[in-house]
Amino acid sequence: MTTKLNLLIASLIFCATLSGCQTGGSTGARPDNAPSAVPPGMNSNGEVIDASKVQSGSGKSVKGINDFEGEITGVAASNSRFAQLQIGMSIRQALDICGPPNDQGAYITGKAFIPFYFGSDRSRFELIYRGQGRLIFAGGSVGNYSGGNLIWIINSASESGYR
Repeated sequence: MTTKLNLLIASLIFCATLSGCQTGGSTGARPDNAPSAVPPGMNSNGEVIDASKVQSGSGKSVKGINDFEGEITGVAASNSRFAQLQIGMSIRQALDICGPPNDQGAYITGKAFIPFYFGSDRSRFELIYRGQGRLIFAGGSVGNYSGGNLIWIINSASESGYR
């Protein structure tokens, strides 16, 4: 009986060692002094290298026109017209500053699937500018076909200009 018990204890210790669960082992938490991970589509300098892979929340949250909340990701080039934009602008205002885009597209968000939800941000509209970046607009609420307001500016000097 003691041999079986010793064998069982040895097996448990071996398995715990292989899975990293031994006392004093790694907990999976990142130490406070370790560098943070670089977000997808960005480099360690905070520049966007692939705008199609950038995720929401990887930029700086800002308040814009009429207290619209949005995000600015990446670093604007010195000659970029994007530096003149403000979160909360309408599509028309952004087009007046930046001109026509190289490409554009639209998609729906998860809010479109909420029953009896009539608020804004059920859809998004995206304008893509070669060598500048992307502008994301939140669609208006039901019955509001004005196109929505600018909620995300993605600055990317390496933007190809196509979705």
